[in-house]
Amino acid sequence: MALAPPLLWLLLAALALVLVLLGADSDGLLLVLGLCGLLLVLVTSLAPSVPLVGQLIFFAGVSGGGYGLLRRWSRRQGARAIAPAASADQAEVIAAFDREGLGRVRWQGQSWAAVNLEPSRGLAIGNRVSVLGREGIRLQVLARESPGDGT
Repeated sequence: MALAPPLLWLLLAALALVLVLLGADSDGLLLVLGLCGLLLVLVTSLAPSVPLVGQLIFFAGVSGGGYGLLRRWSRRQGARAIAPAASADQAEVIAAFDREGLGRVRWQGQSWAAVNLEPSRGLAIGNRVSVLGREGIRLQVLARESPGDGT
């Protein structure tokens, strides 16, 4: 028994949104895909005669446009300073940083994309970092000095 298109889009949307809740996001891409999937549930419910190819083209166009708008909005937000709070200014590395200084940290209980402001200094999983600010949807971090470093 084949699944009806609205149910397929609902399952796709649910999967994408569950992945967002689990922290497996890709800078908002999964959120956009999930929301577009929900939009297609509505479209295919109201207009069931739309062919699958048309649905796929609609999904690709709306999700691509939505993601482009999200990235544009994110760039316009620019860097924002994060007010220091008790222990809120530190995070833990949960995905090692690459040569370009990009990685992931857990900050205030959430997974965040982050950029190491000192990429020559490697950050491995489990390292503690200081959160200095935010640029769009990425945190700006630096390695924390250990107590024996004299700082």
